[in-house]
Amino acid sequence: MKLVYFAWVRERIGRAEEEIDLPAQVQTVSDLLSYLQSRGEGYASALVRPEVIRVAIDREHARHEARISGASEIALFPPMTGG
Repeated sequence: MKLVYFAWVRERIGRAEEEIDLPAQVQTVSDLLSYLQSRGEGYASALVRPEVIRVAIDREHARHEARISGASEIALFPPMTGG
């Protein structure tokens, strides 16, 4: 599965994207965020408040309870601010 990171999520993780094989127990967006937090300091820093992270599954915005099986790309975004 391809993961794509944007803005400060990308900066803290230290990469714009990666291909990853997820463990079978990672079934939802929430599971994914928890799993990623365990992958190291950069991930933990980027996802310290997972509830604020916005997610798109195959370019469609998704809730944290959404299932990710069959997805080819998941994008993680920080909260958006505007003016």
